[in-house]
Amino acid sequence: MGDYQGAWWNRLDNAAKIFPPTSSKRDTKVFRFACELNELVDGDVLQKALDKTLEAFPIYRSVLRHGLFWYYFESSNLPAEVQQEWEPPCSSIYDSNRKSLLFKVTYFRCRINLEIYHALSDGTGAMQFLRLLVYHYLLFRHPEDLKNTPQMDYDASFSQKMDDSFQKYYDKNGRKGNARHPKAYRIKGQKLPEHRIRVIEGVVSVKQALAKAHGYNATLTGFLTALLLCAIHEDRSLRDQQKPVVLEIPVNLRKYFPSESARNFFSVISAGYDFSKKPPDFEQVIRAVDDCFQKELTPEQLSLRMNTFAAIEHNPFARVTPLILKDVALKIGYHAAAKESTGALSNIGKISMPQELIPYIRLFDVFVSTNKLQICLCSFEDNLTLSFTSPFISTDIQKRFFRSLTSMGLEVEIASNLIH
Repeated sequence: MGDYQGAWWNRLDNAAKIFPPTSSKRDTKVFRFACELNELVDGDVLQKALDKTLEAFPIYRSVLRHGLFWYYFESSNLPAEVQQEWEPPCSSIYDSNRKSLLFKVTYFRCRINLEIYHALSDGTGAMQFLRLLVYHYLLFRHPEDLKNTPQMDYDASFSQKMDDSFQKYYDKNGRKGNARHPKAYRIKGQKLPEHRIRVIEGVVSVKQALAKAHGYNATLTGFLTALLLCAIHEDRSLRDQQKPVVLEIPVNLRKYFPSESARNFFSVISAGYDFSKKPPDFEQVIRAVDDCFQKELTPEQLSLRMNTFAAIEHNPFARVTPLILKDVALKIGYHAAAKESTGALSNIGKISMPQELIPYIRLFDVFVSTNKLQICLCSFEDNLTLSFTSPFISTDIQKRFFRSLTSMGLEVEIASNLIH
């Protein structure tokens, strides 16, 4: 890659390669991060903040191109313009027929929205961008009150942000075979028109949720994973109960391998429960999820998984295979793997901001496009945001999930149907 101040290009990282061939109107591979302030957003100030933030994230000024053998990012001078929100959330961003930036920043009332095409970055990288955007916005909006605010804690260099950490940690000798998993239960039902998604967002106290999870000797992610597995199981008919309920859990690899990359650096594990062979007891589901996490969430297991998938692009035959054939193979593999999961749960984790900015911010949230059912969670101060996205008209699973929380004594504030 050349000097970032001039023209440059960069190949997609290992995780990003799956997104261009599998994007569709039903599943755009777009996710949204939002920050809700305690005041109305000024669009002009937000534009100024975006221009400043982009100086630190040059890869965001790129377009996605494709050659004979691979997709790649190419630097671009296209303007990044802030707009008031006008499209349904997670609408398509990447269009192979035109050059366009792979992200957009919008606002609506008190919310600042960042939407990103997943090939550009994962949740952790995108959150660093949004944190810096909000930081600059509030400093521009309240210059006198916030003039003594310290610098943000994310000060990675240009090369660190652009790093392809999959390549950095690839070990050709450390792989494991791709084990075949049984087909999972798949949620059925009538879908929303025009390829839209329904968003249902719940906000609970972090302290209350953690106390409840710790009461079961579980992590917050494990507790909520078990809760969602049970909610899905309870919603299905008797004839559908022979297949296990399985959730995909994205894993931030930066917690296991040192990396400051602003690009994709994640893996995915599966956590499931076969209710046809085991009792539908919540505590037993939690124990099964915990056992899965204990086994899969180790540097050794994650490295094996990472190397197995990365080995494909290091195969000399794959390198010289035309992109059109690679796309076909990736689509086939993607749809085969999709049969092994029911939905997904993604925990972005705790989001921090400088102490001086906290009074101006109510919460952060995140959700994604999906053709299944997915819940994303993140926390800021004592607000834990749980955001469901689904293409289905029915909201019975989401209702069961939130009712389970309230039956355990947690107070849940719910906002529903963010689609236009």
